[in-house]
Amino acid sequence: MKPGDDRVPSVALRTDVAHPARIYDFLLGGKDNFAADRDASVEITGVWPNLPKSMRANRSFMRRVTHYLAAEQGIRQFLDIGTGLPTSPNLHEVAQAVDPGARVAYVDNDPMVLVHARALLTSTPEGRTTYIDADLHDPQAILNAPNLRATLDLDRPVALSLIAVLQFITDEDEAHAIIDGLMKHLAPGSFLALSTVTADSAPEEVTRGIAAYEARGIPERIRDRAEVELLFGDLELVDPGVCLVHRWHPDAEAEATSDAHVHMHGGVARKRG
Repeated sequence: MKPGDDRVPSVALRTDVAHPARIYDFLLGGKDNFAADRDASVEITGVWPNLPKSMRANRSFMRRVTHYLAAEQGIRQFLDIGTGLPTSPNLHEVAQAVDPGARVAYVDNDPMVLVHARALLTSTPEGRTTYIDADLHDPQAILNAPNLRATLDLDRPVALSLIAVLQFITDEDEAHAIIDGLMKHLAPGSFLALSTVTADSAPEEVTRGIAAYEARGIPERIRDRAEVELLFGDLELVDPGVCLVHRWHPDAEAEATSDAHVHMHGGVARKRG
């Protein structure tokens, strides 16, 4: 982040209403949450007891994917949409550990994330990070944001990261339109990394859990493996394709994780050309 880019606007946090980003933060052991979020978390995990384990597995997936793209595919630009609250190591920390010159544009429209933008946007001197206040429902607004254009060169490969956000896009046609609307503007050799909720590994538990989210006014969509594969369209999937996130290029911790405890499918794919 460069001097002058770190202004954080005044926002209304609505601390009396549970929010998925703050529920996620609480279940990962964070402190950026309120009583409404903690109450919702207790209620949801009462019927979805393995949700915290699944969330941790998803966070580990993000780290492994980012390292793979930076270290093995040479990607130096990342567009992370649905960033959420800072949880170290953040995506830019993983990428810049491989190459300090890596650049990351974070995108979210959550007020709590805006408040914590200063903590999130701490780049190496060689690289750059920026934060864009924008909505995933409007891909063109993201791509046209001046600070995105000042940070990323869209004529060169970019890794688009949609980690644990597409479950909140409940209309499947819209989900495909969002992905297509973003990827078509990225250069050949770019990558798409995504994860989203599945019930394939624990149908009854996940279905109860999603119902508890919806009772709190947070609708989500459950997708099976075939539906997640379709989200990648004609992109070239990286081995092992779409799988439970702990099965994607697993480390020792992931190898020791039970399938029944992970309720996210994920994958990575390359734009040909």
